[in-house]
Amino acid sequence: MTSNTENQGKALETVKWVLVAIILIGTVIGNNIFSEESVLIRAVAVIIAAVIAGGIALQTSKGRNALEFASESRTEVRKVVWPTRQEAIQTTLIVLVVTAFMALVLWGLDGILVRVVAFITDVKV
Repeated sequence: MTSNTENQGKALETVKWVLVAIILIGTVIGNNIFSEESVLIRAVAVIIAAVIAGGIALQTSKGRNALEFASESRTEVRKVVWPTRQEAIQTTLIVLVVTAFMALVLWGLDGILVRVVAFITDVKV
């Protein structure tokens, strides 16, 4: 009995996702077909179709999980302590200085290794 219910639930979710895909594809095609119509009318139609497709998608388990994830992510972002402007500028400058320093070190090592290899192989550089 449970297996039959699960199969029906999966089939219903598949139908919902197919319906969402049909709505979105139809929206794109309709937007191209009615390209002569007002942009405002087409934009409103696209927004309405997207809301309908989103509403149907939220009725599925994956849609509910995605909405729950987005809600939890928003909560976590609110907990973040963002750096002040001064801290952001200082950190950026530190990263730039360290990057420039490492670039010079690697450039120097490359030059030394090229000369060592040229000396060993008797190749003129």
